[in-house]
Amino acid sequence: MGPAMEPSATFEELEIPLPEPIHGKDHLKGVLGIPEWWPTGERIAVVFAHGGGSDYDDPLIAAVCTALTERSYLTLRFNFPFAEAGKRATADSPAVLERGYRAALNILGRDPTALPARLIVGGMGLGGRVAAGLVADRLQADGLFVLGFPLHPQDKPEKSDPEVLFRSTAPTLFIQGTRDRRCDPTALRQALRRVGAPIELYDVPEADSNFHVPRKSGRTNEQVQAEVFGVLANWIGRRTR
Repeated sequence: MGPAMEPSATFEELEIPLPEPIHGKDHLKGVLGIPEWWPTGERIAVVFAHGGGSDYDDPLIAAVCTALTERSYLTLRFNFPFAEAGKRATADSPAVLERGYRAALNILGRDPTALPARLIVGGMGLGGRVAAGLVADRLQADGLFVLGFPLHPQDKPEKSDPEVLFRSTAPTLFIQGTRDRRCDPTALRQALRRVGAPIELYDVPEADSNFHVPRKSGRTNEQVQAEVFGVLANWIGRRTR
């Protein structure tokens, strides 16, 4: 065997400080994926928030962030305060969720010599909705991605709440599972007609809100993760040329 190869990317476990404690915690856990040769090149950062029923170690988020880092993107995944404290998503108001997301974004500025030149923000489910809220609130981002947008309560498309999308100006990618019970495809398409920002929508056949597929689909969850990564990486590449 020859000499051991240097890893092309490194992954740093972080403690993200909060301006003031939430649920008795003064920090959030996170993982910063640092590509080889950072900060040379295009210096694009991708921040990826988790959904209401998981945390920053969600298998899909971890897999996609690892693959993006190996594609030369700086990546950051992190816990929301409710996940850090072991509570349910309902423990955090939208304002608290946004505070958590902003605390994570602040980490990207800790080394002024390695500041990203481009910023892509997003997340799964609830995390995507929070990112959309920040962009609507004038966070400067080059793109927004949402995996499984929670448009309405489960099985209640008549209670759709797309309002946050109408204020967004960033180009946005939606990746939706066709079995997502919190995002009726017809209701989403109706809502997206009223969005002024450039929109792309990609459907993942037979995937639910967590992007799990039934065994009878003939596909594995790993194959779905690879599909989601491919769509997201292609879109980021086109948005940041």
